[in-house]
Amino acid sequence: MRISDDRYSRDRMRIDLAMRLIRHEARTRTIRLWTGLTDDRIRKLYRSYVAGGDGPRVVRHRGKSPQQPGFFTRSDSVRQDAAALATLMQMFGALPRQRVADAGRVLPSAPRGELLCNAYESFRNLYGESRISFEHAAFLLITLARGDELRLEPCPNCASPGIVDLLATRPSLCSPCGAQLAPGLGARAARAAPFGSVGLVTPQQC
Repeated sequence: MRISDDRYSRDRMRIDLAMRLIRHEARTRTIRLWTGLTDDRIRKLYRSYVAGGDGPRVVRHRGKSPQQPGFFTRSDSVRQDAAALATLMQMFGALPRQRVADAGRVLPSAPRGELLCNAYESFRNLYGESRISFEHAAFLLITLARGDELRLEPCPNCASPGIVDLLATRPSLCSPCGAQLAPGLGARAARAAPFGSVGLVTPQQC
């Protein structure tokens, strides 16, 4: 009986998460990755509970999910939103505080997907409309956890969280106060500094 109850609870969690992701306009592939549900089941959930309903219109996006880390540093407003979202993801436990080996394969799961939704929904409640979609939020989580292109870094001057582009040739600056968060790629290469100071964890550790 306990095995059946556990299986029902896991299935219920995955379905509930899929419904949240559908309402956040996540792509089918993203929903499948975080819930483990099949494409057919995801489409049936959408048709049964969302399509044609009385609630807000939900757009079903096609094509590839966001894949460009540079999106999060293209402007001060997006950089600040990304830093705020990343901080919430850490607070809710969705974003590990150490680098994760093969984060794209290791991290997606229904329990962590719930934490990611909690962080994203809190972000939207606090900051309102943003250019950062849920798809961008999921990509930001994986990219920061991997730690080889972007890093969340507190400002040494004002302590505001900031997003550091580890592959940028120019220094990464704090959006609120303008202090340097990290030197550019050229300066780091000149002094042979490592990209990150945080440790790397294995799938078993996270």
